[in-house]
Amino acid sequence: MADPKGFLTTGREGAKTRPVAERVKDWNEVYVPGSLLPIISKQAGRCMDCGIPFCHNGCPLGNLIPEWNDYAYREDWSAASERLHATNNFPEFTGRLCPAPCEAACVLGINQPAVTIKNVEVSIIDKAWDSGDVTPQPPERLSGKTVAVIGSGPAGLAAAQQLTRAGHTVAVYERADRIGGLLRYGIPEFKMEKVHINRRIEQMRAEGTKFRTEIEIGRDIDAAKLRQRYDAVVIAAGATVSRDLPVPGRELNGIHFAMEYLPLANKVQEGDFVQPPITAEGKHVVVIGGGDTGADCVGTAHRQGALSVTQLEIMPRPGEERNAGQPWPTFPMLYKVTSAHEEGGERIYSVSTTHFEGDEDGNVQFLHLVEVEFKDGKLEQKPGTERKIPAQLVTLAMGFTGTDRSNGLVEQFGLELDERGNIARDADFATNVDGVFVAGDAGRGQSLIVWAIAEGRSAARGVDRYLTGASELPAPIRPTDRALTV
Repeated sequence: MADPKGFLTTGREGAKTRPVAERVKDWNEVYVPGSLLPIISKQAGRCMDCGIPFCHNGCPLGNLIPEWNDYAYREDWSAASERLHATNNFPEFTGRLCPAPCEAACVLGINQPAVTIKNVEVSIIDKAWDSGDVTPQPPERLSGKTVAVIGSGPAGLAAAQQLTRAGHTVAVYERADRIGGLLRYGIPEFKMEKVHINRRIEQMRAEGTKFRTEIEIGRDIDAAKLRQRYDAVVIAAGATVSRDLPVPGRELNGIHFAMEYLPLANKVQEGDFVQPPITAEGKHVVVIGGGDTGADCVGTAHRQGALSVTQLEIMPRPGEERNAGQPWPTFPMLYKVTSAHEEGGERIYSVSTTHFEGDEDGNVQFLHLVEVEFKDGKLEQKPGTERKIPAQLVTLAMGFTGTDRSNGLVEQFGLELDERGNIARDADFATNVDGVFVAGDAGRGQSLIVWAIAEGRSAARGVDRYLTGASELPAPIRPTDRALTV
């Protein structure tokens, strides 16, 4: 155990953010560089090294949290990095982007603020990169087997790295012009600078993984022909079909899916544009959807110089403390103020959009909404609460409904879908097509980055066993596992 009295003597202290007035003028990460290292060892010392560490259950990867907390407390950064990488291929991704269900399950969190597990994680991996402890791990010998991975998001990259290290020859196919999936084009730069993706890709290249960009399986290459070319295929194409809002006026100019809007802002940071084709500059912006993607749109609009930003959510505002229906160690639905919300704008809960109003040129100008409430388990409009708000740019951030089927991938493979419209799979993450496996949101449905990495690792074991008859690769989850929540 690190510090037997740490949880009694040290209060929770998180990462410091840069002043709002400063950070909205650039696209760098919002945190003060280097601010965690002076405090993180004491923060790690708050870990109680519980006899039953529920943080393991809270984390789909089964991260060895008390172990690397202990090493971080002792400032043995190399050992901490080794323990961290034992269960997680990309801790710099999860340390920045995961909502930390491990902290919700922290035993200390029953009656005190939980350990800052996520901050400890990102401190360890950033220190490891700075110290040169993260190096390529090429296989000792090749198996002679080949694997194609479709999609280069966290699930695809995790599966590819695991299978490459197992000795298989792996090629990752990505339909975008750069590797990274939603990590690259869905996550704004201020949440995760893309240097973190770039150096992982270089590590994977040095290990032997091949990358093929601007190739969409189903359109550019027939899926059935791809299966003939490789000994196995892993589908990690995500759940990229955005949920639409079919109300009058939806066809007006200026109404876009979040995943039409956010990638263009990232492409500016990549140097592809000087100004994005869709921008919030000088406009009243409305973001429909109260989740993380909506918050990403809010922060992006601030940096582009929006006149105002309003975020709408159909559900009631969550409470600031756990309610009786969401007891520890489940992941509670709490009111969350992200860095983007700290930067300004208005959040309106319990409202529904009725229609959009445009000008004579077909450009959206106003959004009409009405307050809603639950009655007998149904959502009903409240009479007399209709109003309109200015809206010259609207982004739809209401989640995703499943894997893209318009490119023909599902039909060309002949894949079966489950009752939720996801690609069906068995206990080894194998589909109904011999040698074809599925990992991540394509099989699970829209989920968290930590689940995607866990799925990629687990699917890699299934592929390895299919190719060789046995596997020593870890499989942290089963396809049927779900988050510890209500």
